[in-house]
This record gives sequence, C-alpha cells and structure tokens, in this order.
Amino acid sequence: MKTQVKTTSPLNTKRGLKLKMRSILLTFTFMLASISGFAHCDSYDGPVIKDALKALDQNNVQLVLKWIEPQQEKEIIPLFDKTYRLKNEDKEVYAIVEKHFLETLVRLHREMEGAPFTGLKPAGSMTPLVEMADNSIVNKNVEDVVKTVTNHLEQVLRERYATVAKLSKTKDNSVEQGRAYVHAYVQYTHTLEALEHILHGEISH
Repeated sequence: MKTQVKTTSPLNTKRGLKLKMRSILLTFTFMLASISGFAHCDSYDGPVIKDALKALDQNNVQLVLKWIEPQQEKEIIPLFDKTYRLKNEDKEVYAIVEKHFLETLVRLHREMEGAPFTGLKPAGSMTPLVEMADNSIVNKNVEDVVKTVTNHLEQVLRERYATVAKLSKTKDNSVEQGRAYVHAYVQYTHTLEALEHILHGEISH
C-alpha cells in the first residue's frame, strides 16, 4: 500500500504566510491600543482625566479606581470626597483642588505603570497612532489602525533593510565605513527586537 504524502502548494504557503503576518500585525495593533493609557494618561484628553472629570460630575469615585492599585485607594477616595464637596464653592479654590486631585490620580497611575509623573499635559499631546488607537476603540473598528501600522512598519523595515544591505558591501573597506554599517545594522535589528518584545514580552502595568 502506497503512503500518500501531502504537499503544500506555493499558493497555500504564501496565503499562510500572509495570514500569519496579518495576525502578528493585528497583535501589534492591539498591543498599541493596550498601552494607550501609558502613552497619554497624563493629558487632559487622555482616558484617566476623562474618567476623573466624569466621576466628579456624577459623584462616583468608582469610575477612577480602575486606574490605580487597591492599596492606592486610601489616598484617592478621601481626596475625591474632599474635591467633590468643594465643587459648588469658590471657583478659583475648586480649580486648585480639582487640579491637585487630577495630578494625584495620574501620579498614582503612573506609579502603577512604573513610569515617572512629569505633570499634566494639555489636550492634543498624544501621538497620531495613540489617538488612532483610542478612536478605534470608540468606533469599534480596528481596520484603519491595522492599515496604517502595516504600511508604516513595512516602510520602516524596507528602508532600514535597504540601508544595511547597501552598506554591507563596503563594511570591510575602512573603519569609518564599518561603523556606518554597524549603525545601520543596529537600527534594523533593534527595530525587529522591539517588535518581538512587544509581541512576546510583557508590558508591565
């Protein structure tokens, strides 16, 4: 009895590679979205401050507790109550107290992320990709993000590969040319290392 050996056609292989690449890029896109809080959590149009202002408007501290650790609640809850009680008092005093509350909340959130707090940022501080990530969540559609990230990543990788491939031909001609090659090589490989870390490493939170 003859044993049948299944062969994979080039078309199926190519299709599989495309699907795998799309899966990687989708994962990369969702990881971008998942770190959006880290990227702009200190800006006035970021999700932390938006939730904080909504919480003060509704007198509902529960809306901001998700942004901090349980052990940090003992600092935020009393401050929230104090801030809310002053909401209808002198406007100038309330503006100062409200800003202090927002700064404290964002500082604690940054501590949770292992990041320093450098002050509140004005609206419009987020990068285009992070803004696109936020919009994709609101619109429940990731396609624009996937397309943008795919095109940008492909362009960067092609450009950096082309540079290192060109300089590899002259890298042994002189020390200066060798260093130019090494610089290009580091840029190219570190781009892929960073991507691999995002896809397979942990993002602390």
